[in-house]
Amino acid sequence: MAALSKASRLLGWLLLAALLVVTVCPIGLRPVSGAPVSLERFGAFALLGFLFAVGYPHRRWQVAILTVAAAGSLEALQMLQPTRHGRAADFLVKMGGCGFGAAAALLAASLRWSPTRRG
Repeated sequence: MAALSKASRLLGWLLLAALLVVTVCPIGLRPVSGAPVSLERFGAFALLGFLFAVGYPHRRWQVAILTVAAAGSLEALQMLQPTRHGRAADFLVKMGGCGFGAAAALLAASLRWSPTRRG
């Protein structure tokens, strides 16, 4: 389990760094998946919340605060870039993704380590 936690931490921090880069780069350099932009935002931050929740299982409140603060900070940083814009609606989508990802990690952990589960 320690290896999974370590890998999740590393991937979480790498994802956060990647989100920083794609958030502050000019809009023309932003990668596009073809999915609706809100789905891209939600998915990226759901993965971030999931990775940090798996990586730091005993620090749930800190994970929630970190991921939501990161979403807000990245949204605010967009205002420094003339081709980007930070919006409250985008922040809410990202915040929802953080919560969804963290909740999915907690659900997975509770199913995996349920005291009634045998094996």
